[in-house]
Amino acid sequence: MRTQQAKREKRSKGDARIIEEAVDTHIERYLGDISFVLHEEDSPLVHVDVYVVGATPERPYHCLLTSGMSEKPMPVPKGAGGRYAGLVICLPPEWPLTMEAWNDEANWWPIRLLKGLARYPHENKTWLYADHSILWSDPPQPFASSTRMTSVLLLRPKLIPPDAQVIHVRKNGHIQLWGVYPLHHEELELKQRQGSSGIETLFEENGITELLDPQRLSVARLQ
Repeated sequence: MRTQQAKREKRSKGDARIIEEAVDTHIERYLGDISFVLHEEDSPLVHVDVYVVGATPERPYHCLLTSGMSEKPMPVPKGAGGRYAGLVICLPPEWPLTMEAWNDEANWWPIRLLKGLARYPHENKTWLYADHSILWSDPPQPFASSTRMTSVLLLRPKLIPPDAQVIHVRKNGHIQLWGVYPLHHEELELKQRQGSSGIETLFEENGITELLDPQRLSVARLQ
């Protein structure tokens, strides 16, 4: 559970406060106590915080979720839903979660990715939804020296129960949580050629979820 001091750091009133309280309640109901929150000091476009729910014996991985991506609606295509979204990635229990450790990009990059993705639709006036993929740099560059992954795919989370994948904010509003799956460049190319169903099948066959393994093999090489 966050300390009272941290809880007093809530950033604003109005809709942002309502969203933040809904996220707090949802996480603690479905995932467990919030270990801490990475509050932003500089917040271009939207104020993106990252909630950290620490690993437990029953759930042996850390869960990191964004709050703030949903402060503004995304410009979705006509007739489509999903104007509000949040993101989740899971980290192994041994992943260091301290300020000192985060000075090393090998430890920080998943959090940097979450924050960048949360701003991406607002910076680019676009829409993020399940099966959307992004080449994070052009030409492709690994996220950090500790991994060969270069891109990202959004899918429905595998490690979070279906009931926990939608945060209800008010009577007619909700935030859909998408799982963040970093990709090797060959996997991005495979997805672009065959669509998302093929790579989703390969992920399922190889037990790949939103639990990050920076050293995992590319499933495109396992075909």
